Parts: sequence; structure tokens; C-alpha cells
Amino acid sequence: MRQLQLANFRSYAMAEVVLSGRPVVLAGPNGAGKTNVLEAISLLAPGRGLRGGALSEHTRKGPAGAASLWAVSATLERRGESYDIGTGLTAGANGASRQVRLNGAPAANSAELGDLVQMAWLTPAMDRIFIESASGRRRFLDRLTLGFMSSHGKAALRYEQAMRERARLLKCGPRDPAWLGALEEQMAEHGIAVATARSATVRRLNRALAERREAGLFPSAQLSLQGEADTLVAEHGADVAAAGFRERLEISRVRDAVSGRTGFGPHVSDLHVRHTARRMEARDCSTGEQKALLISIVLAHAREHSHMKEGLPPILLLDEIVAHLDSVRRTALFEELLALGAQAWMTGTELSMFAPLNRHADVFDVADSRLTRISE
Repeated sequence: MRQLQLANFRSYAMAEVVLSGRPVVLAGPNGAGKTNVLEAISLLAPGRGLRGGALSEHTRKGPAGAASLWAVSATLERRGESYDIGTGLTAGANGASRQVRLNGAPAANSAELGDLVQMAWLTPAMDRIFIESASGRRRFLDRLTLGFMSSHGKAALRYEQAMRERARLLKCGPRDPAWLGALEEQMAEHGIAVATARSATVRRLNRALAERREAGLFPSAQLSLQGEADTLVAEHGADVAAAGFRERLEISRVRDAVSGRTGFGPHVSDLHVRHTARRMEARDCSTGEQKALLISIVLAHAREHSHMKEGLPPILLLDEIVAHLDSVRRTALFEELLALGAQAWMTGTELSMFAPLNRHADVFDVADSRLTRISE
């Protein structure tokens, strides 16, 4: 990324920064607006962004509660080519809606940017990912999977749409078997695509983690998927699993109608992570080790992505990344990011924590939602 512009986004009335393509450090006190910058960048990739909030939540509130439509734009360089991308809210007859643009022309949706922009991120909220609900681990894995396969987001969206419509019919009717069967056919098709893509990502990451072991002072991890849908696909393959998927949905209609939720499918799968050297489940590791495991997985993903894309790593958004890392691991992280050639956006409250990067990164002081460059 060579340039970033924000307008009426969260705490920013306007911001523009020119970048070198190197790592970026945003240093400043809590509440200065650092995470808002990362969230803005995340909305340039497919999906709902780093916080996963509603589009209206990004709008900056002006005097007396007045609000203006928000916009985020950037200039990317990919293998000598320059691309102007942007997203934001636009006013329409039916109210404000999101628009995505590529080189000045409207795009159908953010998924169209999937082949151009791949990102992965870590936030402080994810520090508890191993001890909280499975939904956070699924989102984490789906973001990594999207980096490898841009079609994954579309498959997941279509699966969820068919699942919601099936749930509505089971609750409100009419419970037309043909209609339900058609929706279950869609759920099987897209659900198997989701499970297959996740499984491929887990295999890629396990290979990368095993090859690397404990290099760089970050622990190796072993990943696996746990869920009936994942087992079905793993044991029978996609084609045979499709019939079993549809059958499971059909026989569970009454149960799902009573419970108000779909009890089978990739939406209830879980990502299982184990600390290889300690032979310990990630959820049982210390806070510091859990964060180190997350970083190790993200670095493995970035390396695999770079290999797959012929030297092009994803953009990394690493919010408060140095928290819980000692000086040795901080230095190891910075060295790995520089070796990858990744544009990693890192935030922190203390600029001194990023001292090893001073001559190798674009460094900005952030105060009151203003970005001031302090490095050349």
C-alpha cells in the first residue's frame, strides 16, 4: 500500500498518509485513533472488517450528532501495477449503502477485491480466542482461508443465506418439502465448499508450522478441525459427503425447528490448536504463550501466502501486537516481518517498543486522530 485516505471514518474527519511499502508503526496513547486506522484498512478487503461491526458504526459523528458518510481509499502496488481501491457509504433512494470501487469504477461488492487485497489481523480481543467460544476461532480461520482462496467468502455467504432462509421456513412456514430440499441442496453445496477450503488451509498451515518448528522463538502449533461436517468431508470426500450432508439436514428439520437453530454444518465447527513442543492444548497455555501461538500461525500463513503468490505476502494488521511479548520475542517478530517483506501495520502505546524498526518502517505518532510522521 502506497497511500491511504480516510474521510469521516470513526474519529477521523480526514486523514491522508503516503507510504513506502515497508512496515508501518502507529504509536500513541489509548484512544488516540490507532485501531480506527487498522479497521479502515480492513474494510478494503472482503468481509465486515476487523471489528465486524455494522457499516453505520464507522460513521464519524459531527457537532450536535450530525453525521457524514464515510469513505476509505488506498493505492496499492502489485508487481509493478498500481490500483486505486475504495469503499464507503453512499446515499441512495433507499438510504445509505456500501459501495466498492476499483480504479474509479464501481465493483459489485468487496468480494471482487479478494484477488487483489489479502489481509490477516490480530487484535487484543483475539488474545482470548483459545478460551472463548468457537465462533471467534472460526472467524480467524476463515480470514486465513480467504487469503488463500478468494472464493471462500462467497461460499460462506451463500451457505449462511440458505441456512437463514431454511430456519425462517422451519419457524414460520410454509414447510414445503420441495422448497426446504432446494435450500438444503444449496447448504450442502456451499457448506462442503467451506469445509473443504478450511481443511486445505489447515493442511497448509500445519505443513508450514512443522517445517519451521521453533525458529524465530515462536512456538510451533498443530491445527485440526472438529465438527461433524468436517469429519464427513474428510472421510468420504466432497462428492459422497454432499448426499450425507443433505440427508442430515432433512432428518433434523423437526429438531432444528424446535431449537430455532441448525445443528449440523460448518457453522458449528471448531478450530483446535495444540502447542507442539509442550504437548498442551492452546487453551491451557499461559497468556503469553497463547499470543505467541497466534503470531506463529499468522506468520506461517503469511509465508505460505507469499510462496503461493510468488513473493507477495498479505497485508498484516497487528493491533497492540507487542503486548505480552518480551524484548527478545519483539525483536524476533520484527526480524520475521522484515524478512517476509510484508507491510505490517503495528500499533502500540510506547514508541520505544518498536526501536529495532526505526530505520526500517514508516513510523507515525498518533494523537487526537492525527497522524504525524516521525521517520523518513
